[in-house]
Amino acid sequence: MNLPNKITISRILMIPIFLVLMLVELPWGELVVGEVTVPVSHLIGAAVFIIASTTDWVDGYYARKYNLVTNLGKFLDPLADKLLVSAALIALVELGSASAWAAVIIISREFAVTGLRLVLAGEGEVVAANMLGKIKTWTQIIAISALLLYNLPFVFISIPFADIALWIAVIFTVISGWDYFAKNKQAFVNSK
Repeated sequence: MNLPNKITISRILMIPIFLVLMLVELPWGELVVGEVTVPVSHLIGAAVFIIASTTDWVDGYYARKYNLVTNLGKFLDPLADKLLVSAALIALVELGSASAWAAVIIISREFAVTGLRLVLAGEGEVVAANMLGKIKTWTQIIAISALLLYNLPFVFISIPFADIALWIAVIFTVISGWDYFAKNKQAFVNSK
């Protein structure tokens, strides 16, 4: 297994650590920042999420730079992104920090595109993420990071950056999902 694929797998392995930090009540205290009280474990969880998200760029960089792009990597990389984003959204809904409707739209798109990839893989085609999919992923990561950080530092100037970022992520999620299906509609026409 090459280095980019190992980095991708490390992103998947960070998900349970992130979930424990976000959903298990840990006796690590709280920080009060302005009018916001933030559990220390949530800030550490946000850092784990951000580090895990950054590995998406790192594994892609090494795969392209050293010509280590593999079909396994083309499959694992978007899967790792989907698992990380889904786990974070579910945790945020559980904590009351994100709307369930936004999480359902984003997670539904992820399942639908994964299903499309499986149909295409059955026909011998592996679809790598396109630029619109990458923009979608980064808007989701920015929105989730802002929500995990309790809208810090924007809370000091009363700008609902995290909420706006989530709306943008939902919009790009829908657009990129539509794009994937429009570009690969032959998978449904050709299937028997």
